[in-house]
Amino acid sequence: MLSEQSIRVIKSTVPVLEVHGVTITKRFYERLFTAHPELLNIFNHANQKQGRQQTALANAVYAAALHIDRLEAILPAVKQIAHKHRSLGVKAEHYPIVGQHLLAAIKEVLGDAATDEILQAWAEAYGVIADAFISIEAEMYDTSEQQPGGWKDFRPFRIVRKNKESDVITSFYLTPQDGRALAAFEPGQYVSIRIQIPEEEHTHIRQYSLSHAPGQPYYRISVKREDHNPAVPAGKASVYLHNQVQEGDVLWLSAPAGDFTLDQKDARPVVLISGGVGLTPMVSMLHTLATTSPNRQVTFIHAAQNGQHHALRREVEELAMQHPQVTVAWCYEQPTEADAVEQAFQKTGYIDLPWLQSIVPTVEASFYFCGPVPFMKAVNQALREWDVPDTDRHYEFFGPAGTL
Repeated sequence: MLSEQSIRVIKSTVPVLEVHGVTITKRFYERLFTAHPELLNIFNHANQKQGRQQTALANAVYAAALHIDRLEAILPAVKQIAHKHRSLGVKAEHYPIVGQHLLAAIKEVLGDAATDEILQAWAEAYGVIADAFISIEAEMYDTSEQQPGGWKDFRPFRIVRKNKESDVITSFYLTPQDGRALAAFEPGQYVSIRIQIPEEEHTHIRQYSLSHAPGQPYYRISVKREDHNPAVPAGKASVYLHNQVQEGDVLWLSAPAGDFTLDQKDARPVVLISGGVGLTPMVSMLHTLATTSPNRQVTFIHAAQNGQHHALRREVEELAMQHPQVTVAWCYEQPTEADAVEQAFQKTGYIDLPWLQSIVPTVEASFYFCGPVPFMKAVNQALREWDVPDTDRHYEFFGPAGTL
């Protein structure tokens, strides 16, 4: 437990963290990787370059300071991060290293304003928060390893099938190299893939949603090739998977993780809304709902640039044809001439509230959505305007958590 004095000091730093948080976390990562370059093996290099990881950590530190007197308020965020840490292979021994460099970064950025009292209070607070992470993650490692078909760290899987789903998305079907059982997972969860790219000094770890239902003899991930935007550095892992990795090759996977999961006990209608490659966890949820919940109404809505970028369309439409409780709708931002001729979509442009209200039978439903951050912000705002309560709006960020 934190002392009352430390709580008071930590809360007094909230305004400073709001202003200087990202500067502190940027300096923290610079210090960390200079002193411990081996830790680059467990971090997403692209998120570092784009500043997403620094911002996410700054938000987490700010939230911890804001709620330091009632840390239970940030427990859901702690568990979400802990899932990612377990999936990446973060261990208890990493926390003292992080704490050392985080405190040093605070001192360096704030200078004389970081008094001994402030640094001592933050050292105490970090110890409490780190202990919470270590405890939760230890339990997750044990659960992951002890479940039927489970394992603790990374396990070799063979690619038994590689299938191009669209101009930018390819699916990989993966089975354990040792031929043993597969761990079960919840629809919406992801796996981490550890890749050693030739001539790259450090490994790359990327997290990809499982895009098929549990209970299959394989895991399936559907990966978007990230080299289409000249303003953003190409994704080394996704390009490598698309160009170099072939059927028969081996990838190393963590056990499934993540808390963005389908509530299968909820009997109300469910609405699945996705943009781009954000459809991958939604397709897993859809397969599960279609086969296990015949009385639960499902509306599946997907936004894509056009038909050439629309992955898994035929698979989803076949599910809808086979299961009358499922309806689907497509929104294309820039439909091709062929899309128009085939009447392959229901809306041009972007998903908005009037269109959602015209195709979703009831607001008394559970809504799940995933996609690029601007897409999720727009969907979240539309659902807010429709008075969908927070508890019925479920979403996941690909990569570090942000805010909507």
